[in-house]
Amino acid sequence: MKKIQYNEHAKEVLQILQKGAFLTTHADGKTNTMTIGWGYLGYAWGKPVFGVMVRHNRYTHQLLEKNGQFTVTLPKEELSKELAFCGTKSGLETDKIKACGFSLLPAQTIEVPLIACRAIQYECKVVCRTEMQSPLVDGAVKDSWYEKMPDDYHTFYFGEITACYLTE
Repeated sequence: MKKIQYNEHAKEVLQILQKGAFLTTHADGKTNTMTIGWGYLGYAWGKPVFGVMVRHNRYTHQLLEKNGQFTVTLPKEELSKELAFCGTKSGLETDKIKACGFSLLPAQTIEVPLIACRAIQYECKVVCRTEMQSPLVDGAVKDSWYEKMPDDYHTFYFGEITACYLTE
């Protein structure tokens, strides 16, 4: 592992994120990962933060609500099949870590492990969460992203970045 500054690879982080990354959390003895394609890398409240959005109906949402910690693995290798799988299966029904043949790495500062691969890795502790509310969402956004599930909005989780590094 090579420690890096949270924003050292910001441009690359945003490029990888558009292709997909793994959001992992752990609670009640279960580790789950899901694919994310949206996120925020920034600075707020005097801290570096990574913001993620998780729909209320996701198993990951349940786990995040319990433990308030997550990791983000931004793969720098070809994992499109694994990203597709983790983006379409529920952790309630499938052990996605096992099904994808992932190994896990212990985190340095939190209890949630990371996906072992060549990647940019973030360890985060939730410092703020907020629920999307229909009246506050732009109509075009609702039409594009929530038309089929109008009551299934996201929770925004802003995680203080407690560690950031590259893995090989």
